[in-house]
This record gives sequence, C-alpha cells and structure tokens, in this order.
Amino acid sequence: EPRSAGCCLAWTLLVVTMNSLVFFMNLLLLFVIFTIVLLPTIVVVYFGFQCHSQVLHSTARYCKSILDDNSSSALIILGFVIMSPLIVVAIATYCSLARRLRLLMCFQPYSRAVYKGVKWRWYEEGGLCSCAKGCNTQVKAWV
Repeated sequence: EPRSAGCCLAWTLLVVTMNSLVFFMNLLLLFVIFTIVLLPTIVVVYFGFQCHSQVLHSTARYCKSILDDNSSSALIILGFVIMSPLIVVAIATYCSLARRLRLLMCFQPYSRAVYKGVKWRWYEEGGLCSCAKGCNTQVKAWV
C-alpha cells in the first residue's frame, strides 16, 4: 500500500542517503584498490619524470649518479606500458571484492520509500552475513 506524502518524503530521504553512502563507500574502495595496485606504475613514472632533464631535472643524488635521460625515458615508457595490465588487475580485484562482499546488494530501490511492506533487498537474501552460511553464487545485484 502507498505511504502518505510526509512518510514518503522521509523514506525517500532515508533511501537516497543510504544509497549515497553506499555509493561513496564503493568509490572509496575503488580508489584504495586502484591506488594500491597502480603504485608501482606511479612510482616508476614519477622517478622517470623527476630525473629527466627536459621535464623536472631534479638535483637529487640518484638522478645524477644512476638515472640519465635515456634511463629516465625508459622508466617513463615502462611505467605507461605496465599501466594497462595493472588497471585490468585493479578492476578485477574490485569486482571480485564487490561481489564477495555483496556491495551492490546494499543499494535500495525507490519503491522502498513509496510503498509500505517492501523488505530491504539484502534481508530477502538472508542478510549481509549469508555468505558465511553458504553463498548463493546465482544472486545478481541488478535484479
């Protein structure tokens, strides 16, 4: 049965707030995973650009004794070459973690705010900790 106008507004704010928090948690998790997985690329490209004479030309000791322009260029190229496979690894890691933690199941439909008696989506599947009892791998987050 439909909710009253005031109740619908309150539930709408609750659902929007919850979905926003879930979205920002997913975004934070995605940022952390990408930062950790892409750290080797970031470091290699940073040192390549830092020690190249045409870019930053640092006066650090390792730039003068170890890295010349050719090796700095090689570091830059290496960093950009290894970036593509690491992006794929980061995406796969995030997707695997999101599926295992069932993060996309936390998004609630708008009908939760409009109609009374609509259960929380994760509650219908046995709760957030249902994977400990035996996770149903056929559950899809977009249903």
